[in-house]
Amino acid sequence: MAIENILMPQLGESVTEGTIEKWLVKPGDTVNKYDPLAEVNTDKVTAEVPSSFAGTIKELIAQEGETVDVGAIVCVIETEGGSAVPVEVAPAKSEPANEMPAAGALEPSSPLKSEQSSSLKREKGAAAGRYSPAVLRLAQDNGIDLTLVEGSGNEGRITRKDIKAIIESGTIPTASATPSPEAPERAAQPAPSPQPAPKAAEPTNIPTAAGDIEIPVTGVRRAIASNMLRSKHEAPHAWMMIEVDVTNLVHYRDSLKKDFKQKEGFNLTYFAFFVKAVSQALKEFPMMNSMWAGDKIIQKKDINISIAVATEDSLYVPVIKNADDKTIKGIGRDIQELAGKVRSGKLKSAEMQGGTFTVNNTGSFGSVQSMGIINHPQAAILQVESIVKRPVVMDGGMIGVRDMVNLCLSLDHRVLDGLVCGQFLARVKQILENVTAENTSVY
Repeated sequence: MAIENILMPQLGESVTEGTIEKWLVKPGDTVNKYDPLAEVNTDKVTAEVPSSFAGTIKELIAQEGETVDVGAIVCVIETEGGSAVPVEVAPAKSEPANEMPAAGALEPSSPLKSEQSSSLKREKGAAAGRYSPAVLRLAQDNGIDLTLVEGSGNEGRITRKDIKAIIESGTIPTASATPSPEAPERAAQPAPSPQPAPKAAEPTNIPTAAGDIEIPVTGVRRAIASNMLRSKHEAPHAWMMIEVDVTNLVHYRDSLKKDFKQKEGFNLTYFAFFVKAVSQALKEFPMMNSMWAGDKIIQKKDINISIAVATEDSLYVPVIKNADDKTIKGIGRDIQELAGKVRSGKLKSAEMQGGTFTVNNTGSFGSVQSMGIINHPQAAILQVESIVKRPVVMDGGMIGVRDMVNLCLSLDHRVLDGLVCGQFLARVKQILENVTAENTSVY
């Protein structure tokens, strides 16, 4: 028998930690390779952690609700073959007070550090850039100087749990609290004038009455809330809308849908036509396919369309990769497969990565006008509203009943201006209004 460790995987390029939302196994369970072990959520994604081995679960190291660093041990598996190897897991907490630290080690006594440990942390942080985006965001929102915080993660890493503990304590370490070199004997003392945690960081106290239902916030819902809040705080949202006459598109699609379903095995939806039109327009207006990066704007080469798929209590945003190179049929198949994976719980984290522009099918709920929140770090999101029949004044002054749809665009005004967005929407409108059997193929 041999002992193997399961590590926290990196679920995204910039992800440095994850939270164990729910264990799907318990000690003593037998698992096969690739069997799901736990549900993990990060700032970017919620996904299942698969087993790297076949064997028996020996110990669950990380607890449900615990946030751990990428690469940290989360559980231990006993496998067939080889010799047993003892597993040593570094404790997350500091050593007990009655044990002598190793030579040269610093003995932590509180979230506020000595001048020596502060200096070492600054050097370490500067050299490795070890603060995760979540930690940086929490610290900035609450005025916390990270160089004064003692991390409980691997190699002294500061985790969200450390920052939340400081916020809850009401003692916020700031740069003004840094001890002076002339007074080293006071270095480990708390700041003389602690600052209270901001009200926004505290849970809202809402009175409840008989019959009220309290619904716990799941990790998925918390991640959605965090990303939406970040988008609204960071990106100056602006909004535009254009109405499109899709009468010809509706007639063309309706003439194909029965034979298409019999031949291909899935429905030909209106949404596939919209995604194709958007991907074509993005190729012609590449600035719309950009992202804000602080000191620069990144114009993405690949056109990867994020689509929103809702479940009972969550919202997932899988990605259609290289949508501009795909036919309407290919896009339709991707939409059907990705939505199916979301609703069956089989969507992989890689299938939610790399999106450059989001198209949201709000019309499926009957909406006719809405303002979406941009999917950070993208620069825009397009809401495709419900197709409705309306009387329209046509060329020559005649009034006719037409199939009309509103396209609502939310944009990041740091990246995009009204001119390019107006041109982009006008081009999408032109493409959609010219969909006919003569000039459009779904294959």
